[in-house]
Amino acid sequence: MLKVKEATRTFNNGLAGFNNISFSIKEGETVGILGTSGCGKSTLLRVLSGLDQNYDGAIEIGGVGEQPIGMIFQEPRLMPWLTVRENILFGAKDEKEKQATIQEYLNLVGLSDFDAHYPKDLSGGMAQRTAIARALIGEPDVLLLDEPFSALDAFTKMQLQDLLLKIQKNRLTTMVIVTHDIDEALYLCDRIFILGGQPGTLQAELSIDVAKPRDRGDSFLAAKKAEILELLHIEKEVV
Repeated sequence: MLKVKEATRTFNNGLAGFNNISFSIKEGETVGILGTSGCGKSTLLRVLSGLDQNYDGAIEIGGVGEQPIGMIFQEPRLMPWLTVRENILFGAKDEKEKQATIQEYLNLVGLSDFDAHYPKDLSGGMAQRTAIARALIGEPDVLLLDEPFSALDAFTKMQLQDLLLKIQKNRLTTMVIVTHDIDEALYLCDRIFILGGQPGTLQAELSIDVAKPRDRGDSFLAAKKAEILELLHIEKEVV
């Protein structure tokens, strides 16, 4: 579904965001990108999204839909003058066609009773649910998520993580998630890419071979977390 070959992003000041990165992602797969600050995670996602096209190398999207890429940012970025319904429809390529399916997306993110509300009346979690529906209504082949839940409280974050699992199961959407949250990556992802260095390079790839939905306290996930901490050169907390 997504193939990256020897991709490098160098800025005008000569510094590189990431260097010589190659990987491929299968249809319906969820991949997490982890790494310390400054290693190029968000820069890579911007390149994958097409928002930044000043890169070397090759990127191929293998889908056949009209909208190959959808993106969800850390902040919802809703239009304050539009209702929930109107904000979701803003992501549709053909509004008339999508008017017939808007209720499906409202139901999917649990906002059927809030479709006429404006962003100022929404909680942070509800606003991010709206942003998720807006990204999905265009039926993208690949959904990119840039730390989508980092600004939310722990309980709301877990609710929206479960929502993503539901979406992935029902729609087989291919997802790439940039996150600083190791537990989130272990809970959601089939594979995890570890980026490191400046410029960032792909330093490791881990498969998370546990059926979903997962037990957040699973001993296998705990062992994987310890492995990731070691790869990131982060010492485990001493209790």
